[in-house]
Amino acid sequence: MTFSPLLRLAACGLLSVATLQASAGQDDSIEPGEAWPGGDTSTTDHGRNAFSSPAANLDPDRQTPFFIGNSFFKKNWVAAPASTTGRDGLGPHFIARACAGCHVLDGRGAPPPAAAGVSTEVPVGLLLRISVPGDGGKAGVRPHPVYGGQLNTLALEGITPEATVQIGYTEEPGQFADGTAYSLRRPRYRIEAPAYGPLGDDLLVSPRVAPQVIGLGLLQAIPEADLRAIANRQGASATGISGRPNRVWDEASQSWVIGRFGWKANVGSIAHQTAGAFNGDMGITSRLFPREECTAAQADCRARQAKESEWRRARGEPAYDLDDRALERTIYYTTTLAVPSRRDPENAEVLAGRMLFREAGCASCHQPRHVTGPLAGFPELSGQIIYPYTDLLLHDMGDDLADGRPDFEASGQEWRTPPLWGIGLIPAVNGHHFLLHDGRARGVAEAILWHGGEAMTAREHFRRLDAPARAALIRFVESL
Repeated sequence: MTFSPLLRLAACGLLSVATLQASAGQDDSIEPGEAWPGGDTSTTDHGRNAFSSPAANLDPDRQTPFFIGNSFFKKNWVAAPASTTGRDGLGPHFIARACAGCHVLDGRGAPPPAAAGVSTEVPVGLLLRISVPGDGGKAGVRPHPVYGGQLNTLALEGITPEATVQIGYTEEPGQFADGTAYSLRRPRYRIEAPAYGPLGDDLLVSPRVAPQVIGLGLLQAIPEADLRAIANRQGASATGISGRPNRVWDEASQSWVIGRFGWKANVGSIAHQTAGAFNGDMGITSRLFPREECTAAQADCRARQAKESEWRRARGEPAYDLDDRALERTIYYTTTLAVPSRRDPENAEVLAGRMLFREAGCASCHQPRHVTGPLAGFPELSGQIIYPYTDLLLHDMGDDLADGRPDFEASGQEWRTPPLWGIGLIPAVNGHHFLLHDGRARGVAEAILWHGGEAMTAREHFRRLDAPARAALIRFVESL
């Protein structure tokens, strides 16, 4: 990897931020349209509701299904039978009562507070995926024979929650090259009081924080051929960066596709993601996922399922909790959520940080620019120049971030490059800035310092920058 003399001076701490700013102003500028990461869909709301607007180019007569879908996304579901028949069917096991319970204001979840380094609340914005070793087939993983594919910490009255989860942190000190100290918190997860028997020694666990749900339709519209081309370019380079697509089964199209969503790119479409989250997180059935996850060992859960089926038959209701119209409206909603515009993209310090970001190699994985292809039913999202800062590919991120849990073709050390658009607005929307797949990082700097594997070189360049240069790079990322 070749670095400019300017970056070498910055990395050695010999270059002031004023010099960086001057150089950025002279030699670097944003591309046309870069201030609008979602292209014509971008909005200018940078406040509490920054992640909740419809695509800006969505005509008024096309916004009705958006707002209907919004109601299904945000309102709580209740146990069946209930007078609100369009909203009943929760459980028997679940982790939240609404999509917005994890994605508050369509934003990012967070681990529960950890007083004295240990959490004291039931996690909501963070869940534990679980499985056991073996061929997962079309499921991607082999579910645990007793507890299924994820641990549910809540349940209906009369049903036993599967377990409780306690999260603790250990502080690990470190130091930038200029002597400035930092501390990283390493999480540890303890599953307590498993209700249906031992979890076993072969249990695989992966913590996952709910990400912000903006721009999903634009990501789905990036052509598969473009993602493969990026992977080929990376593989042919000598940078040590070599991403690859995850090949996953998509329930919506009944086909194998490139995964785009989820922390391990283990989901191939918004339709699958939406219906799967309803089912896995809330126990809400639909045409795509017609059964709740009650295993043979969970007698109370299965008995409740049987009673609910009887109630539905007696009342002449559909077999699924979520009918096709409600599912399609929710999919429409998550497909057309807009991406906010940039903040101060032409500020001199932001431009200096942009230069450092690219020269450090961060943009190799966090690919800035894409052009969307045609997306059936969504002309507003088609043919857009977008800046999500992701390649949607899997990368080996090293031992420190590894969960040891394969998912389809993703190994236990591989993670999808997360999009960076909107990252600087998480504090405004959600009141925190916990980053990475498990929320361990307290801001952009800690997130970078956890990078390993293919990203180790970029991490070390960041660690060697002086304080003004680090601040410039962070400010650039927070402007996205």
